[in-house]
Amino acid sequence: MSAVLEREGFEVFRGEDQHCYLRHTGTNSVSMPAPNPHRPLSPIELSRRANLAAYLDVCSEDELIEDVLLPLFRQLGFHRTTAAGHKDKALEYGKDIWMRYTLPTQHVIYFGLQAKRGKIDSSGVTRTGNANVAEIHNQVLMMLAHEIFDPESNKRVLVDHALIVAGGEITKQDSSQTVLNLGVTV
Repeated sequence: MSAVLEREGFEVFRGEDQHCYLRHTGTNSVSMPAPNPHRPLSPIELSRRANLAAYLDVCSEDELIEDVLLPLFRQLGFHRTTAAGHKDKALEYGKDIWMRYTLPTQHVIYFGLQAKRGKIDSSGVTRTGNANVAEIHNQVLMMLAHEIFDPESNKRVLVDHALIVAGGEITKQDSSQTVLNLGVTV
């Protein structure tokens, strides 16, 4: 069996964790099982999660975008991740971030993101530090209707998908209220 593996450019070895692995000798890549996403979090991961929650409680909306969201979406493979900024909201048109993603078929889809630092409240009245659903709805409508210029394709394009991110919670509606279904990804 090992002669067949060697002929195909593989070798079997035992790792430091005493498990058996398969390595391709040409690329030095090692086959490993995919990590289980449903496993319990390690103590280090729990600590990082608590630190992130504490940071989200005190950060500004610009810090949420610059320090958390932009690096996250860049790591996920989005391109042209561009933040509009909050100092001059005149040219934002409902988009705090716009970005593009290239599919394996080489088709490009565009995303707009609206970020809120605090809680998004489903009630009809905005409380201090909260945004209500009507405000978000208006901003998403602006986002979907306003063209953006993509310098890589040299075209003006519309956002295909709208994302809403809240640094706090998104509350549920009371039974006496109805909230418009925005039809966007949350």
